[in-house]
Amino acid sequence: MLPMTTLSPASDKTLVRPYDATTLEYKVQNKTALQEELGWAAEPKRAMVCIPMGVSDQLGGKLLEEVLAGLLELPVEILILGKGSASYGQMLTKLAKEHSHRVAIIPNDDKMVARMLAASDMSLFLSPSSGTEELMQSLRYGTVPLTPAGIDLHDYNPNQESGNAFVYQKLNAWHCYGALVRALETFKFPYDWKTIQKECMTK
Repeated sequence: MLPMTTLSPASDKTLVRPYDATTLEYKVQNKTALQEELGWAAEPKRAMVCIPMGVSDQLGGKLLEEVLAGLLELPVEILILGKGSASYGQMLTKLAKEHSHRVAIIPNDDKMVARMLAASDMSLFLSPSSGTEELMQSLRYGTVPLTPAGIDLHDYNPNQESGNAFVYQKLNAWHCYGALVRALETFKFPYDWKTIQKECMTK
């Protein structure tokens, strides 16, 4: 398999259904395939959020701890890349066991990272100081980033129907949760969501 940095979802042969910005309707087939593989019901309209950086103090682990209770109250499925510090690994493994119907740890290899991004609707970033490669991968796969301010992305503006991310201005749980809620409210409107995905993939 080619490195993730050289792949696009149109050329990625590990996907159940390759896609590009003009065939975004195929992306959902990757979601339902991964849901079924994880033992979850195939629910294409259920939002799926991934954390593609793994979790450590440097990667926003404290913020995740603070926002986690609110995140679990939202109607989402959560995929967490299995890398980071051991202390968070233990916490997240326990979380995945307690919420096995909607939280999963994804192995840290290129094939599974690609499948995670192809399946997910959103990627949650918890630190402004790292993750450039993971951010570019998310954009390339049409997986809309939720990011703190300080990263060179354009916050979605529903009036202008423009933007390629949901940006939270302060690095705290309240603002992060607010970005999640905004994204989920927009996700309810397939045309608007597809517009954001296209902007991610083309700009």
